[in-house]
Amino acid sequence: MNSSRPEYVFIALIGFLSTLFFLIGRISGWSTLANFYRFPGEFVGQRWRFQSGQLRWHLGYNNCLTIGANESGLYLSVFFLFRIGHSSLFIPWDDISINMKKGVWSKYVELRFRQAPTIPFRMSQDLSDKIAQVAGCLWPGETSREKVVS
Repeated sequence: MNSSRPEYVFIALIGFLSTLFFLIGRISGWSTLANFYRFPGEFVGQRWRFQSGQLRWHLGYNNCLTIGANESGLYLSVFFLFRIGHSSLFIPWDDISINMKKGVWSKYVELRFRQAPTIPFRMSQDLSDKIAQVAGCLWPGETSREKVVS
């Protein structure tokens, strides 16, 4: 008699998803950013939950990011169920450069980071505008916001 053991299926599923999330963190570059910008504390500032962004190779984090901003920098965190391999990040404004880009359907913003210049972070222009409003004159793109790179 062959009986099914649901607890083994559950354990295998958890193991598979944990490995998948860990690999996504490595492939996307999130773990590289965490080497320099890991943030173990509690973020204080404006937050926007369930946001989307893309990292290296256009790997999308759709509706699972919490993005925050304050006078010191940018905060990035992944929804707690997907956090394996994705430490919370805090990047000071001085370490961020910005480029406006134009995609097929819309404009977007690409951030680059001084400590990890090969890892881009792309977000919608609408989200970028919200962050810029909180950052004020510290937002790294204020002088170049009108330039759009194709």
